[in-house]
Amino acid sequence: MLLISAIVTGLAVGSMYGLIALGFHVTYVVSNTVNFSQGSSMMLGAVLGYTFAIKLGWPLPLAAAMALLLCALFGLLVERTLVRPFAERGSNGWLMATVAGGIVLDNIVLFTFGKEPRAFPSLLAQKPIELFGTGVYPLQLVIPLVGLGIAVALQLAFHYTRLGKALLAVVQNKDAARLMGINVRLAIAFSFALSTALAGLAGLLIAPLFSVHSDMGTLFGIKAFAVAILGGITSASGVMLAGLLYGLIEALVTAFAGSTYTQIVAFTVVILALAAMPNGLLGRSAIKKV
Repeated sequence: MLLISAIVTGLAVGSMYGLIALGFHVTYVVSNTVNFSQGSSMMLGAVLGYTFAIKLGWPLPLAAAMALLLCALFGLLVERTLVRPFAERGSNGWLMATVAGGIVLDNIVLFTFGKEPRAFPSLLAQKPIELFGTGVYPLQLVIPLVGLGIAVALQLAFHYTRLGKALLAVVQNKDAARLMGINVRLAIAFSFALSTALAGLAGLLIAPLFSVHSDMGTLFGIKAFAVAILGGITSASGVMLAGLLYGLIEALVTAFAGSTYTQIVAFTVVILALAAMPNGLLGRSAIKKV
């Protein structure tokens, strides 16, 4: 029973790591940059969902849709103010700028929303169901399906749709993409909006299983970036696979060894895996032209 419970929990949490990490994947394959405020975007999705659904009394689907829209707008703001000014000058200042942006957002939410954890209702049934002799919540079974579905959809969209190919063309050669009629700035902005919306979705899905508070995204963001690198940041399926594996490792270590050893074991596995596979599980090494 303990094993089944740990596996279900690990898959659900791992899917959240994967969803946030997919945001890193999207911006990297389009603009060769990442948004280090992804964890804060996850928190923002959960906080906005709670505010609209609980404080304002909106229906949960409407509250979730509005939260995701505002998360996407936050992504546009990040790209326009914290990434573009540096990237266009060839500076890596966006690395620190996005970190700082996430810290600013965390503190704004801390002062306005408060630091006390709040319970968030689930869109699904809130009573556990029996699975192989142990009780699991329906949401724990749905979350991995959502994560895997989004990862597959992104992989297919990038490789088999005109929009996806246009987005990938931007990172290959911006000048050539412009000559082909692609709006480079719009493509990059769209990738950031999509990335923060994915993080916000992760926050909405995971909030009913944990709680909503201003610093809930900090550790999730760090782990998600580790997952993105472990899976191979250029591969959507690799990122999600790494998220599931990371979540399983965490849950199994916590269940059978105790939470004291969880982070030690999990990050040690990440280090060893990257030492053996520098490009990640399904990533590809960059081709250098000379």
